[in-house]
Amino acid sequence: MSSTTPLKKTEVGSYFISNYPPYSQWNVDALPAVKSALESAPQEETPLGLYLHIPFCRKRCKFCYFKVFTDVNAAEVQRYVDALCNEISLVSELAVMKDRPFRFVYFGGGTPSFLSPKQLTKLADRLRQHITWDGAEEVTFECEPGTLSETKVKTLREVLGVTRLSLGIENFSDELLEENGRAHLSKQVYNAWEWIQAAEFPNVNIDLIAGMVGETWDNWKRNVVKTLELSPESVTIYQMELPFNTVYSKDILGNKVESPVADWQTKRDWVKYAFDEFQAAGYSVSSAYTVVKDPSKVNFSYRDNLWQGADLLATGIASFGHASGVHYQNLADLEKYLSTVESGKLPLGRGFVPSEHQKLVREMILLLKRGYLDAKYFRDKFQVEIVDQWKSVWDSYVKEGLATVQDDTIRLTDEGLLRVDSLLPAFFEPEHQGVRYT
Repeated sequence: MSSTTPLKKTEVGSYFISNYPPYSQWNVDALPAVKSALESAPQEETPLGLYLHIPFCRKRCKFCYFKVFTDVNAAEVQRYVDALCNEISLVSELAVMKDRPFRFVYFGGGTPSFLSPKQLTKLADRLRQHITWDGAEEVTFECEPGTLSETKVKTLREVLGVTRLSLGIENFSDELLEENGRAHLSKQVYNAWEWIQAAEFPNVNIDLIAGMVGETWDNWKRNVVKTLELSPESVTIYQMELPFNTVYSKDILGNKVESPVADWQTKRDWVKYAFDEFQAAGYSVSSAYTVVKDPSKVNFSYRDNLWQGADLLATGIASFGHASGVHYQNLADLEKYLSTVESGKLPLGRGFVPSEHQKLVREMILLLKRGYLDAKYFRDKFQVEIVDQWKSVWDSYVKEGLATVQDDTIRLTDEGLLRVDSLLPAFFEPEHQGVRYT
C-alpha cells in the first residue's frame, strides 16, 4: 500500500506520528549516549523545555493508549509526586541544564488536574527549590473538566503560573462521553469554563476528537457550534485512532469484532467541516490538528520548539525527552521508576542516537504537520535540498493533489493536511518503512 492510499477502515495500529525514528527502534543500548548527553554541556544553541508526567486518571478512556493509572490511593499518589520532585532535583544538577532558562514547560498525563490543590501547591513549592519557570513563555497544563474546582483553577493560574490551559472536552454529548469511557459529562465542562474564564489564562485550548465511537454528522456539528460559543484561544482536533493497547483495539483483535470507529474519510470530512466553520469565525489553521484565534501570539510553544529540535528534559514515568540531539524515554514500569528515583538515580529506560539524516527527517516530517515547509530553512540548517532529495515523493503528492511545490515553498493542500500523518512514512529510511511505529 502506498503512503497515500486512502485509509478506509480505522484498523488497529498507530497512525499519529510524533517522532523519528519510530519508537520501536529505541533501545537500552543507547543509554550510555543518553547519559553522556545529559551530563555534558549543551552542544547546540537550542531552547530548553521541561515535561512533567502525571499518570493518574479517574477512569481509563476506551481509546487511551498512554501510561495511566486509575484506582490509586492518596499514599500512592503522594509517593509518585515525591519521586517526581526528587527526579527534578536530579535533573536540575545535570550539565545539560547549566544556567539555561526554560522556554516552555508542559504538565501532561494522564490527567495532571487529578492532583488536589494542596498536592499541586506542594509540587510547585518543591519544584521551585530546584528550578524556575518564571521566565518561560508558556506553561501548559492538561485538564479533565470533571477534576476541576474553583480553588484548583486558581491554584493553576496563581501558584503554578499556568499560561496555557488545555481542556480535554473531546465531545459535548454525554451519551458519547459515557460510551467512550470518559470520566466527565458536559455539565462539568460548563462549570469549569466559568472558573477558567474568571482566572484569565492568556491561552485556553479545547481538545476535541473526531470519530469517537457513536459519532454522527449532526452531533459533530453541535460540537463545533458549542466550541465556537465558548470561543477558546485555540482548538485541537484529533482524528480517532486505535493503537494496539486500547480497550477498543483489544476487543477488535481478541474478539474479532468490527472496528467501531468511523472510517478515515468520514473523520477527515468532520475535521474539514470544523476547520471551515472555525475559519469562517475568524480562526486560522496552524497545523493539521489546530486552529488559533490570534496567529500573532504564542499559541503552542511546546509544539513549535519541539518540532524544531529543542531540548526537552522529560520527568515522570515513561516520558520522552531529547538532549543535544539524543532521544530518550524514562522507565515505563511504575515500581522500577519509583525505586530508581528513590535510590538517587535518573530513571532512564531506553534511547536512540539519530544520525544527521535522521534529525533532518524528524524535523521535516514534524514541521510538515503545519501544512508547509520552507526549503531555505533546511538548506541553512542541514545543508540539504529537501525538494531535490525527495523529488519523487513530492512529485507524487503534487500529482495526487496533496501538495504544491513553488520555489522554496512546499505547501500541503487542504486534503493533504487532513491526512498528513499518512504522508509522512514516505520520507522514512528504507529500514523504517513498514516497521511497527510504537
